[in-house]
Amino acid sequence: MSDVINVAGVRYHKAGPIDYFLAGDEKLLCGDKVLVEKKHLKAIANVVISNKEVTEKDLPGEIGSILHKATKEELSQDMKNRMDAQKALRIGKQKVDEYRIDMRLVDAEYTFERDKIIFRFTADKRIDFRELVKELASVFKARIELRQIGIRDQAKIIGGIGPCGRQLCCSTFLGEFVPVSIKMAKDQGLSLNPSKISGLCGRLMCCLNYENEEYVQAKRELPDYGKAVMTPEGKGRVVGLNLLSRVVKVRLKSQQVPVEYDYEELKETLKAGDAHVDG
Repeated sequence: MSDVINVAGVRYHKAGPIDYFLAGDEKLLCGDKVLVEKKHLKAIANVVISNKEVTEKDLPGEIGSILHKATKEELSQDMKNRMDAQKALRIGKQKVDEYRIDMRLVDAEYTFERDKIIFRFTADKRIDFRELVKELASVFKARIELRQIGIRDQAKIIGGIGPCGRQLCCSTFLGEFVPVSIKMAKDQGLSLNPSKISGLCGRLMCCLNYENEEYVQAKRELPDYGKAVMTPEGKGRVVGLNLLSRVVKVRLKSQQVPVEYDYEELKETLKAGDAHVDG
């Protein structure tokens, strides 16, 4: 039988992925700020999932530890690191311009103990930034890591207002990106105009995934366009569907104006397979 281990889930950033750490005997609540260590690197993180017990076999291959709840001094150090990282980003952008490198620095981050600065950037192609790294290392007297990210990650970091008028999902609550496909837009009957279904990042909007399972289920249950169905008023053909409301619009042979029916009204006849229409 596997040993039971006490863990807690934390995030480094507001909408970052959740990472689990060994909690030891610490009693943690959501919202607590803690000092964690993983791969010999320390960081301040926010508890988003309080203590829970898991078996050893359920743990990922490598898991860090929560050292303790963050002290005032450690929180002050973290705040200074964040402020200095913004200054480092401005200097980094100046150096990129000086070296005329075709890349865009998106953000900068000091490790807790300030021995390394991580610069995240976007670029359309492979970049030779060796000279830039040397220059930045000499300026900041620290190890430099340049980490390339995608444009969806860039939108997550920078934030903004989406086509819906709300703040971007990725920068407010989405921990990790989920796959989104053009098929989802088709299933939902949306316009395939890229400007209508793309977010600020230029990729398909993450929210296409939110109701997708509901649409998929509805498409399984409801009859297709053009299908012959039996209604309480007689036989007809499907000329319209409202998948979320489960409403079927039918043109009856005896009427010119289509009639709307709740799926429940047609369900039994559809299952019985007796909806045959000549022609």
